[in-house]
Amino acid sequence: MRIVILGCGRVGARLASTLDREGHEVSIIDKNTDAFRRLDPEFRGQALVGNGIDEEVLRRAGIEQAQIFAAVTDDDNTNVMACQIAKYIFHVPKVIARLYDPVREETYHMLGLETVCPTTEGAYQIKRLLDARWRQQVASGASSRPEEG
Repeated sequence: MRIVILGCGRVGARLASTLDREGHEVSIIDKNTDAFRRLDPEFRGQALVGNGIDEEVLRRAGIEQAQIFAAVTDDDNTNVMACQIAKYIFHVPKVIARLYDPVREETYHMLGLETVCPTTEGAYQIKRLLDARWRQQVASGASSRPEEG
């Protein structure tokens, strides 16, 4: 499968390296050349320096043949704009934007964009763990207040 990723930070580099190891054809774009040091040393994909909202950069990354585009930079606006370009100009079937601001998430869903919000996901996971611990304490007859110590 052909996958284009925008952003080679910790998330982008890990995603690109994982997908590459699984045998996918991966291109990753970042404005900063040094960011590519985060990639697995065995990474066989394409690493491109450039702006991910530039159509020519996206073309060089293979967006016209991509089945998936993921924008995972640390800038919500860049991620959304890049995803709109991928979806509406290049007609990439699966487009995902990482967003930090959960308030924007609903608006982007109305635009037809699929999103992952680490803020929302992190809060959900912590709540899930707290709920599990609370149920375990109640089931074991433990005090409703955790012991200090």
